[in-house]
Amino acid sequence: MNQFDSAMFLENIEWFDETGKELVHRLPESGSGEIKWGAQLTVRESQAAVLFYKGKACDAFGPGRHTLKTRNLPLVTKILSIPWGGNSPLRAEVYMANLKYFTNLKWGTRNPVAFKDSELGLIRLRAHGIFNIQIVQPVLFINSMVGTMGKFTTDDIGNYLKRVIVSRFNDYLGETLDTILNLAGKFDELSIELQKRLVGDFGHFGLHLSHLYITSITPPEEVQKAIDDKSRLSVIHDMDRFVKMKAAMAMEKAAEGQGEAGAGIGLGMGLMMPGIFAASQAATPATSVQPKIICPDCQNKIASDARFCPLCGHQQLVLSQCLNCGKNLTPNAQFCSKCGHATSEKPQISVCPKCNCENIPGSMFCNQCGERL
Repeated sequence: MNQFDSAMFLENIEWFDETGKELVHRLPESGSGEIKWGAQLTVRESQAAVLFYKGKACDAFGPGRHTLKTRNLPLVTKILSIPWGGNSPLRAEVYMANLKYFTNLKWGTRNPVAFKDSELGLIRLRAHGIFNIQIVQPVLFINSMVGTMGKFTTDDIGNYLKRVIVSRFNDYLGETLDTILNLAGKFDELSIELQKRLVGDFGHFGLHLSHLYITSITPPEEVQKAIDDKSRLSVIHDMDRFVKMKAAMAMEKAAEGQGEAGAGIGLGMGLMMPGIFAASQAATPATSVQPKIICPDCQNKIASDARFCPLCGHQQLVLSQCLNCGKNLTPNAQFCSKCGHATSEKPQISVCPKCNCENIPGSMFCNQCGERL
């Protein structure tokens, strides 16, 4: 069948994802074509289709069979396009978007992220988990991420999404967690809050983050050993009574095993007991005093863990700051409550002043060295 014979027939357009990984697929696969007036488009329940005609997204289609209307008429357009070598300049293509949930996508830290622990100092953590995504705005996703690619898979976007998750995860840990010793039993809470923070990052490209899970947060081996040592000490609730018991057991064992000599050893240990008890009592740490900080707005002393100043209401937890006066802003604030300056300027890449590492916009802690940005 020659070129003019093929121009007489209408297209029947449909697509099946055989790999399970394709987010978007372009038809025809070779590029834009001469989709004719009256071509039939079949869209499944788990799909959406976007028709691009003359370079623009002109229509979107849901499930069902649809008749496409272009200005490419069978045979007539082929004759009229002879000056262009038989190729009609009225180009058209259909992008099929896969609306199913893409599950079990893995994320994790390629390199350990820095975390300033209040008890263990600067440590590096590895974290891993899984997440699920779904396309909810096909036209936005195609225009912002796919472009003119013939197909777009989870592998093409996976690395970028992983970097965003890791960066937001590092910020969230730095803001909410003081020490990894308090990490046990908080994985569900961390997962839910981290997912809320990522809604905007994913929605910017027409994606919905349906689920996100943290499966592990792992410190280095030496830090794990320190945690194990601390856990053993926490089992011993009364160190004074523990020392007394150990001393008494040692005296009893020495007296039983040495006869008369043991009696002398036991007498010596008895004379040493007051000193041992005094030392154990002296080693008992004093009750710590809640540290105070100065409110930057009213200059009054407040508790270091306070979220807001009880006197002036100034927010202490820094989520964002006014670019004009430096006042701490509440979440989603459009204007500064102090100077009225607009906060809608385009965010800039955050550069760490210590190691010069670039972090994604909005980062509060450096992924490389853990310093606050």
